[in-house]
Amino acid sequence: MRAGFIDFIPALIATVVWGFVTGVAMVKSGLSGLEATLMTLFVYAGSAQLTALPLIESHAPLWLIFTAGFIVNIRFIIFGAALQPFFRHLSWKKRLGLGYITSDMVFVLFMSKYGDSKERGSREHLWYYLGIILPGWLSWQIASLSGIVLSAYVPPSWSLEFAAILALLALLIPLVNNRAMWACLVTASVIAWVGQALPLRLGLVAAVLGGVLAGVAAEQLQRHRDAR
Repeated sequence: MRAGFIDFIPALIATVVWGFVTGVAMVKSGLSGLEATLMTLFVYAGSAQLTALPLIESHAPLWLIFTAGFIVNIRFIIFGAALQPFFRHLSWKKRLGLGYITSDMVFVLFMSKYGDSKERGSREHLWYYLGIILPGWLSWQIASLSGIVLSAYVPPSWSLEFAAILALLALLIPLVNNRAMWACLVTASVIAWVGQALPLRLGLVAAVLGGVLAGVAAEQLQRHRDAR
């Protein structure tokens, strides 16, 4: 348990930094304190929030804002499919609640620990998931609300967006420890870079899908080689 908590600390730090940056960005984009607070509480999706902000600022139609947010967060459909075997025994209300507070980093940490587990749906899985997902949600909300309150005191010269990216890299790089992860990382990076010019952050969606497919293909190839 102690080792698991230590492994979770980098994820918590990255969550706090990213949440604070998102809080600042919402107010800097013209949202009121109340609007930004409601957004961070009900949306709870940093990438979707940051995607929606320039559209809101430019007075884009509501359907376009929701469509852009859906496209950016389409990766959670993949996450949900991967997590379904572990939590399908729960009621739909409980699964809906878990879905709301699921984040990228929690998914990565959970799957890196239990992804190869033959047993699915145990109490250990649920309690471990809750043990990392609830502190992550609480940390995000506190950090985001702090960013909303302190946004007036944060000058643009601080380049907080860059600090958030560094925090995420510090979390992700140690997890890249096999060929499948390398294939996923390299493929997603190349597609994201090439797809920067695509509208509605479609490059990000393509990067997620391409990275997942590359990782699965690399893992299947490795299993085939081991079987031989």
